[in-house]
Amino acid sequence: MMRRRAFMSLVGAAIVSSLAPRPAAAQAYPTRPVTLVIPFPPGGGNDALGRMVADKMSRSLGQQVVVDNRGGAGGTIATRAVARSTPDGYTILLAYTGTLAINPSLYANPGYDPRKDFAPIGLIAGLPSVLVVHPMLPVRSVAELIAFAKARPGRIDYAFVPGTVGHITTELFASTAAIDFTRIPYKGNGPAMTDLLGGHVAMMFLSILPVLEHVRGRTLNALAVTSAARSDLLPEVPTIAQAGVPAFRPSFTTGCWRRPGPRATSSAGSTRSLREALAADDVRARLAAEGAVAAAGHAGGLRGRYRRRGDQVGCAGAQAQPEGGVTREATSGPWPTSLRQGAARMFEKIRPFWDAS
Repeated sequence: MMRRRAFMSLVGAAIVSSLAPRPAAAQAYPTRPVTLVIPFPPGGGNDALGRMVADKMSRSLGQQVVVDNRGGAGGTIATRAVARSTPDGYTILLAYTGTLAINPSLYANPGYDPRKDFAPIGLIAGLPSVLVVHPMLPVRSVAELIAFAKARPGRIDYAFVPGTVGHITTELFASTAAIDFTRIPYKGNGPAMTDLLGGHVAMMFLSILPVLEHVRGRTLNALAVTSAARSDLLPEVPTIAQAGVPAFRPSFTTGCWRRPGPRATSSAGSTRSLREALAADDVRARLAAEGAVAAAGHAGGLRGRYRRRGDQVGCAGAQAQPEGGVTREATSGPWPTSLRQGAARMFEKIRPFWDAS
């Protein structure tokens, strides 16, 4: 009788154990759809790239990666939303240098702290720019441009949208070459490029693809690209280093980020699926067509790639503009010291994040 009771107790314990809920951490990632937040409106090049990557990651993860477009405020709105999301690996941000390095130096309170709110999943691509000038400017090389600018300080007008990659790149170039331009701010790159083509301004740093046909049609002259190697889209155009300014090495990148959290499995799964997505021929072809330099999707070193970007904002002395954009008015000479110092202080706040391993 005693043996029978002991046997029944063991059976009962086994049944209770089998019915007990399993810990969530033991479940494979992902068990439900993942959201990829893109900080741009639908229809642009970054949106198309993000959707292509999302489709490839869906196949690798075995769960749908749903795209959520949240444009506005230079990517700040989308980045803030992800920073406030649950840190469970199910919300991913498609971010670029502007959202995690430039914006925190432009806005006093962007609504997120890149030091603690984000962890890298992997790098997608580097995004080089091309230095283009109107043919009326009597220069055909970077060396001639620098010589012209030094002989005539403030005589070269450059167009820019405040706080953008083009703005920061130009100011870094001017600082590195020890020259000065007259700044003409615009509300968007569209109106700025229209005035550049019309000869109302003399130069800009722009993405390669939008100006490719104008360079080939000789309505704009391309002096150099900012990438480490020549672009396949403009093989005849030298790099900035080849053109005589080796110390000028801007690096603006796009990658995927997540909220930091205890789920190491979700991090590894996301990184692995991103690498597989970037290995696809059509994704690499799309990146090449955009003039981007494809990466391998590794997370290691991604923070370090952004490390100096806030410092470049300090060099540029950039500040956020009021809602509605800016007017076309010229400014020249050094930007106010207070702005440069403020941006430098902001960079010191985010430096630990970029320097972290």
